[in-house]
Amino acid sequence: MKINRIEFLRVAALGGITIGQSVYSNFQDGEKLNATLVQDFVGAGHRDMDKVKSMLKENPNLINAAHDWQKGDFETCLGAASHVGYKELARWLIEQGAQTNIFTAALFGRMEIIKPMLEYFPNTLHAKGPHGFTLLHHAIKGGEEALEVKSYLESLGATETKLKIY
Repeated sequence: MKINRIEFLRVAALGGITIGQSVYSNFQDGEKLNATLVQDFVGAGHRDMDKVKSMLKENPNLINAAHDWQKGDFETCLGAASHVGYKELARWLIEQGAQTNIFTAALFGRMEIIKPMLEYFPNTLHAKGPHGFTLLHHAIKGGEEALEVKSYLESLGATETKLKIY
């Protein structure tokens, strides 16, 4: 069956609404995730894959939850795994549907993502990730897999691995 562009977009939009509604079906109007639960989940993302898996199984809506450590220092579980270089957990979280970003791309040495992003948004070179960790920090944590990204960032003038966040 062939459908035209407008029909495709209409169907895709309706599908998106259905998907979006199912994500929130476990919550009552106005209900939020428990802040301590989110903090524990994000904290586990620094070091404890088994705990992350268990918590996500019990509470699937934690996948993209962000904890504010202080004054807008927001971090997700994937952000935690990324800035400490915990690639195994980061990959697993991505497989579960975690939202990725340029910091995770730097960890994995994904030059095909980093280069066009920085060409289009050059000030992102100095963006602050969780706890002020920079793209350069993430590339360093990526090790050999991210050496090309590290060199590229340095060629653009990146020198800092952590910036003051407050």
